[in-house]
Amino acid sequence: MLLTFHLAGINNQNFLMRDEQTGTYWQQISGMAVAGPLKGRQLTLIPADELTFALWKTEQPQSTVLNDASEYASGYAARDWDERMRKTPTVLSYPESGLQARDLMLGIRAFGASRAFPYEKVLAQKLVQDHVGSEAVILVVGPDGESVRAFRQKIPGVTGTPEFYRDADGGFLMDSATGSHWSFQGCAISGKLQGACLERVNVVKDYWFDWRHYNAETSVYSAQGTLLR
Repeated sequence: MLLTFHLAGINNQNFLMRDEQTGTYWQQISGMAVAGPLKGRQLTLIPADELTFALWKTEQPQSTVLNDASEYASGYAARDWDERMRKTPTVLSYPESGLQARDLMLGIRAFGASRAFPYEKVLAQKLVQDHVGSEAVILVVGPDGESVRAFRQKIPGVTGTPEFYRDADGGFLMDSATGSHWSFQGCAISGKLQGACLERVNVVKDYWFDWRHYNAETSVYSAQGTLLR
């Protein structure tokens, strides 16, 4: 069934969408139907990158850009929207975590678990090797110093969990198993494994209060390896 959605309201600063066809209400962060005839149904998640435009253009030079609709320009958010939102009070707060409500997190919900990675901490480390549930994952910062992607820390055809290292120039990764060099796209660009690619893991950038609210059992990564609740 093809559905047409409209913004119906805001719940703790998370969109509630209503479809025209059945009148069902859907939650933005999960894609789950929360009320109405289709309650309990799940929309299919389509993974998306949050990249700087410069990096996107280097990867997709033939891509197009969605233009502003001039008739709705007055309703667009201001350029400093994210800065203003950082100062806006929240209804929910989880101070026991040691995090501020509007700290930006990179959330992963996969492998039967949820885990949040403080965005600024990942940027500072540039390469994070960790676990979500029982699965080893890596988060790597792109050459623009702002974009982040995550992958399963498992190389096709290679036994065990290899270590990854940043190259000296900071542009690519190298694995400990074969010494192959890997791009930010997660594919080996030289070495024994050239042409092989790591499995992408979907990442959601979200404020801590929102991620925590919809992922009550989440753990939080810290550089010291401590799990925060």
